[in-house]
Amino acid sequence: MRVDFDPGQTDSLAFYRLLNSVVIPRPIAWVSSRSAAGVDNLAPHSFFTVACTDPPIVQFTSVGRKDSLNNVEATGEFVVNFTPEPLFEAVNATSVNAPPDVSEFDLAGVAREPSLRVTPPRVAEAPVAIECVLHDTLALGDCTVVLGRVLHMAIAEQAMRDGRPAADLLRPVARLGGRQWSTLGELLEIDRPRWGAG
Repeated sequence: MRVDFDPGQTDSLAFYRLLNSVVIPRPIAWVSSRSAAGVDNLAPHSFFTVACTDPPIVQFTSVGRKDSLNNVEATGEFVVNFTPEPLFEAVNATSVNAPPDVSEFDLAGVAREPSLRVTPPRVAEAPVAIECVLHDTLALGDCTVVLGRVLHMAIAEQAMRDGRPAADLLRPVARLGGRQWSTLGELLEIDRPRWGAG
């Protein structure tokens, strides 16, 4: 037996909560941006992924109109900061619906560091920072997909193994449904199959 849900017959908020509970785990784009007035914003967005590899483009979705979206549209720049387990509480603290003239960096006590190629600062303790310029936005109903072309990526040396970032050293947190988050848990490794391989 299954329980059936028709989005046309279900309250939109209730269906959103269902989607959030089944599309899991979701990586988090901890987006730092700067407003036209010079206020640094920092907010987690859990609808986040890679959109293109060449050129490198990442995307996050703003559910509703949030400061991150307003700032990116105004300035054309943002940084996606990685969300490691030791910063879990700070990541959550920056999800507060603070007014545009309040910096979540300051509110949550998150240290900044200068970016190399864009104006918004990076999170100093984040093991990865992806500096982006706005490639495009796509309005979809009550959401806006933000596409950022990657200009630069900075990765902490201690998060690297054999020349690439290592998941167990990055220690990512991810979003689940409701109030739940997840950590990396058990790592599984398997080779990809190749057609015609013996």
